[in-house]
Amino acid sequence: MTATDAPARTATEPRGRRPLTPPRPPRRAEHSRTNLTLGESRVARVLALAVLTIGALIWLLPMAWALLTAFKSEQDASDPLHWFWPRHGFTFDGFSAVWDRGDLPLWMLNSLIISAAVTVITVLVSAMAGYAFSRTVFAGRRRLFVLTVAAVLVPPQILIVPWFQQMLTLHLLDTYAAVILPQTVAPVMVFILKKHFDSLPKELEEAARIDGAGHWRIFWSVLLPLSRPMLAAVAIFVFIGAWNNFLWPFVSTSDPSLMTLPVGITTVKDAYGVQYAQSMASAVLAALPLVLVFLFFQRHIVKSVATTGLGGQ
Repeated sequence: MTATDAPARTATEPRGRRPLTPPRPPRRAEHSRTNLTLGESRVARVLALAVLTIGALIWLLPMAWALLTAFKSEQDASDPLHWFWPRHGFTFDGFSAVWDRGDLPLWMLNSLIISAAVTVITVLVSAMAGYAFSRTVFAGRRRLFVLTVAAVLVPPQILIVPWFQQMLTLHLLDTYAAVILPQTVAPVMVFILKKHFDSLPKELEEAARIDGAGHWRIFWSVLLPLSRPMLAAVAIFVFIGAWNNFLWPFVSTSDPSLMTLPVGITTVKDAYGVQYAQSMASAVLAALPLVLVFLFFQRHIVKSVATTGLGGQ
């Protein structure tokens, strides 16, 4: 075969057919470039898993100790030689004593009502404020937002006296309103939701305005449905904070029928000093509803952190 035969042969080939080329090597997955582990080897993954397991065990150790102490008798709870397996076996005496000496159903009901009301009001007000800071223009917007961010640095304990004076002036002491209203002020949630609304695409808002939608329609029908994971995460954190709040419910009311669970369990005392089993039983009962809430809604927290806007963009 000579060099002059090559053009003649290529001319006889079909026009649409391309010459055969060797297959390209498969491209590596894009996510491997942003791998957050120590590497792609098996040793690195095992090491990362071991470190995470040790951290989880360290975090669970206080909870395990509280559970073990709650199911012991008072004599075994103060025995350092049998810290794991009690000498007289496990018992429900601590829970029975707390249940008999207090009014746990009423305290849980009050905590549920107050925490739910605080959560609904806080999420609604914070979402509207975050939308106003993110998508509207008004006089003094930047200064007001700076003041909102600065309010995050103010400890709630400093506001106890002004809140008490305000509730006293409004004749709201020993009412649900006195316990609920001051807890609905959450500047950090306004800041979080404002940043979240900033990340949403403005093209959706512009399309809604073309269809004649106003601010309220855009906020309620366009942006809020896209913000469900973030709103759920904010609601969970607000609910946990309101449920665990002790100082303000303790100060704002002296009516036993309005006691929340953190305030009520502090009244369960014994004349013989600190009762470790009863104290741990009270802590377990107070934390149990929060654990259930977190287990049911933890996927919303993960989704709010993992995604922003549409399609994880």
